[in-house]
Amino acid sequence: MSRRSVRYTSSPLLASKTPVWRSKFIVAAVAMAFAGLAARAAYIQIFGNEFFQRQGEVRFARTLELPANRGRILDRNGLILASSVPAPSIWAIPEDVEASKAQLAELAKLLEMPLVDLNKKLGDEDKTFVWIKRQVDEPVAQKIQALGIKGIYQRKEYKRKYPEGETIAHVVGFTNVEDRGQEGIELAFNKELAGKAGSRRVIKDRLGRVVEGVGEQVPPVEGKDIQLSVDSKVQFFAYQKLRDAVIARKAKAGSVVVLDTITGEVLALANYPSYVPDKRQNLTGEQLRNRAITDTFEPGSTMKPITVAMALEAGRVKPQTLIETGPGRFSIGGFTISDTHNYGTLTVEGVIQKSSNVGALKIAQKMSPHEMWNTYVALGYGQKPQIEFPGAVTGRLRPWKTWRPVEQATMAYGYGLSASLFQMAHSYTSFAHDGQIIPVTMLKSSEPAVGVKVFSAENAHAVRRMLKMAAAPGGTGPLAQTLGYSVGGKSGTARKQVGKSYARNKYRAWFTGMAPIEAPRIIVAVMIDEPGDGQYYGGIAAAPVFSEVVQQTLRMMGVQPDMSVKPQIATQAVEESF
Repeated sequence: MSRRSVRYTSSPLLASKTPVWRSKFIVAAVAMAFAGLAARAAYIQIFGNEFFQRQGEVRFARTLELPANRGRILDRNGLILASSVPAPSIWAIPEDVEASKAQLAELAKLLEMPLVDLNKKLGDEDKTFVWIKRQVDEPVAQKIQALGIKGIYQRKEYKRKYPEGETIAHVVGFTNVEDRGQEGIELAFNKELAGKAGSRRVIKDRLGRVVEGVGEQVPPVEGKDIQLSVDSKVQFFAYQKLRDAVIARKAKAGSVVVLDTITGEVLALANYPSYVPDKRQNLTGEQLRNRAITDTFEPGSTMKPITVAMALEAGRVKPQTLIETGPGRFSIGGFTISDTHNYGTLTVEGVIQKSSNVGALKIAQKMSPHEMWNTYVALGYGQKPQIEFPGAVTGRLRPWKTWRPVEQATMAYGYGLSASLFQMAHSYTSFAHDGQIIPVTMLKSSEPAVGVKVFSAENAHAVRRMLKMAAAPGGTGPLAQTLGYSVGGKSGTARKQVGKSYARNKYRAWFTGMAPIEAPRIIVAVMIDEPGDGQYYGGIAAAPVFSEVVQQTLRMMGVQPDMSVKPQIATQAVEESF
């Protein structure tokens, strides 16, 4: 017997005969398995490719946004008022974070946040993404990177810086953490400043690391720079003097507006209290409000020159027309309107100089309500200012058909209608620009503004002479006088309305005027809200701010003095009627 036959017969397993069908079944099963795998592969790679490609992209493909650098905001001389600087944001995948206690403590210290808060953010292991802190300074981001903590990542972002701080906060406004404008010029020109973000299509691994770029990269379109009409030096000085006056007068708030009478440019627009745009912790509404544009008040006696101008234009009076104001009070519609003194018989010029309520209402009675209403509308009252700025209000000017005789009378001296300080300053361009009201702008412009005629040049000159008398000794605003420049303007003092009546001891003080008076170059309007030191007349509380702002602004603009440089400042203002 051969060796092979012995081995064959000694193994029961080998000695048994295997059915033929079993081997065929195994071969068929293997063949079918390979056929199924081939069919599945064909379905995935050919027939169902689009679906599986899409599912893969959902899990691993990402479109990365390439942020555009936000444009700068510049003053009229090119000084930066707002710009963007790199500020990486820190984020994490909590389930992947691997760090020692010392590393976490150092990370919390760098982020200036309690360790408890950091641990809370990282504590939820179900999260695959969490912001740790948005927009940290570049040096801080570099130190965090140096810690080498697994699961902590950075994203490139920008944040805004405002070098001029609180002095110009109400002009430039601010952006939110997403770099979108929220207030001021940042909001008004958000689309132009923001530019357009780019994009990049990439494949990431499960840890968020980019392993491959796919498709074309779309570069970001950088935001445009916006150059304002504001002069940062004029703005700083105006804010400083306004702030000092509000504090000295123990007032609630204040505003100042400076306009260029040739181009209609806003050279300064300041409010106090203010805020620092890039440090807005504990910010209140009192600080945030742009009072010069958003708040409306009854303007008081600053409206009297407009009443006189419309009467001159209608041919009802002349500058030397006599108006009887004695005995210093006048009854109409069950109400008695009074002056602070019995001025007797005044010329129309004298009515403005002495700020006579009785004189103003008697002049208004020479006109119809419709005539007065048309002029108010032409000067911008009761209408939203056409300016590149958010939040500008319309004020209140009721239809003339609803006026009662007493309301027509009170409107003559600034009660019964409301306006913002900005609207008041704008309306005075009609006197400074030879009877034409000109458009105003927050953007730099070198072209003379084209106005719309409201008064004749002769009547505008006549009112300017009256404004000069009102700001001179014997008028209500001699404290508006300044060194080297002739000025003209009108003070106003209005009781504040509380509910349906007027408060007995709450006032707003106004002064609006221009300089040099024969050829006006600027208009300055000042409002002091609720002076608390007992000196609440516009000629006392607001006129000194006007004086200081006028003198400094004209010097900065290079306007030559039109008077001999000697003290022109009066020491006392005449009390005005309100």
